[in-house]
Amino acid sequence: MNDDLVLVVDFGAQYAQLIARRVREANVYSEIVPRDMPVADMLARKPKGIIFSGGPASVHVEGAPWIDPSIYDSDVPVLGICYGCQLIAQQLGGEVRRTGTGEYGRTELKVTGSSLLFANLPVEQAEWMSHGDSIVLAPPGFKTTASSAAPVAALEDAERGIYGVQFHPEVIHTDRGMEILKAFLYEVCGARPTWTSLSVIEQSVEAIQAQVGDGAVICGLSGGVDSAVAAALVHKAVGDQLTCVFVDTGLLRANEAEQVEETFLRQFHVDLVHVKAADRFLSVLEGVTDPEQKRKAIGETFIRVFEEAAKELGKGARFLVQGTLYPDVIESGTRDAAKIKSHHNVGGLPEDMDFDLVEPLRLLFKDEVRAVGEELGLPEDIVWRQPFPGPGLAVRIIGEITAERVQVLQQADAVVVEEVKRAGLYRELWQSFAVLPAVRSVGVMGDERTYAYPIVIRAVTSDDAMTADWARLPYDLLERISSRLINEVPGVNRVAYDITSKPPGTIEWE
Repeated sequence: MNDDLVLVVDFGAQYAQLIARRVREANVYSEIVPRDMPVADMLARKPKGIIFSGGPASVHVEGAPWIDPSIYDSDVPVLGICYGCQLIAQQLGGEVRRTGTGEYGRTELKVTGSSLLFANLPVEQAEWMSHGDSIVLAPPGFKTTASSAAPVAALEDAERGIYGVQFHPEVIHTDRGMEILKAFLYEVCGARPTWTSLSVIEQSVEAIQAQVGDGAVICGLSGGVDSAVAAALVHKAVGDQLTCVFVDTGLLRANEAEQVEETFLRQFHVDLVHVKAADRFLSVLEGVTDPEQKRKAIGETFIRVFEEAAKELGKGARFLVQGTLYPDVIESGTRDAAKIKSHHNVGGLPEDMDFDLVEPLRLLFKDEVRAVGEELGLPEDIVWRQPFPGPGLAVRIIGEITAERVQVLQQADAVVVEEVKRAGLYRELWQSFAVLPAVRSVGVMGDERTYAYPIVIRAVTSDDAMTADWARLPYDLLERISSRLINEVPGVNRVAYDITSKPPGTIEWE
């Protein structure tokens, strides 16, 4: 990497990924590392700064997350956020106490001392707090630079480059949070804002060329933005060494196969192989209802199809390109992140596959992928296409997958997307789609009893898919979608709208 690096140490916070994204939004490269990573390993990466995330624990409970205190003597600037701030205070001799009064939500903060973090900012600000313990005494050598209802809301030892804030500067509810983070990155750490789409492309091309050499490469192309950008990056790096394999699983959106061929074969002149494998995927999913089993069955089948395609091409392809993103890796489980779901391209891969993976997007968030896609010249309708799960409609049919249910859902999903676009809301929403629970409900149509499927509409807003809020769609839009679904999609007699945010739900139903 040619860019300066800032490490985000994850203490179990739901916002660790958001902190990393905010650092990158300031054009500084960041990565999340586990709290038990040896300090020597962290320092070996030569970070310009280290940020401690928040976390759900109290510093007082048995087994509370901690970090080797030698990190404070490393001469690398440290910023502690929420739990990270309390940990600094406790480890360096301050006092953290449960006072009986926590601070949650929007909280007024008053700057009480000069600090690079608050330079040129108002003395009084609104910040977002979420903590039960409070710092009541700063450690020796530290000064308190801000207070709230608690006596210490920000502290620092500027000579040692150690800073802490009790609030969350990474969330949008903190008025001047991004300015505070930039002050730490630029003024305290001296990090250069060089992390841009162009630098991502240049470094990715170099890394791909170094990994692949003159070997043959195949890319699992789905038509979505992730695999499209991955394919474009690899094509830029190795040119004709790349063959894209589009697998029609039978679980795609309506008319998707035709669109993929039109874009990549005719428009970009990419060497594209179209494998029609709908029957094969439906066969391995027969009788499967558990979502984890679905994902793993689909992931393994994808690999087997790619292996067979590589042999048929006769190029001896040893490398497989995938559009794996950073949230895919996090949600599939790491040492410090519980498994939310196995992404078919991470936790669902078989151990005995014949390929070495090429994953140029593995450390990127979705917004960064879109920016790279635009820089590479991909068309807008691909770059800004809403995310679609790798397992396709299999994780939007709740229950067993059948050809009949897939057909119903394809038609229903097409209606939802068409009406959302017609309303001018497609780009505003992170995702909008239909879900088919494999149950039937009683209805009445044309004075006759019906016993048909319900369709659930799902629409969310999000920045990175790590958290999401349900979209407040206009009632008239919901009414149009409902009317069209019931009138135009055979086998549907009821429509519901999902108003669950993430957390506690996930964006997809499975």
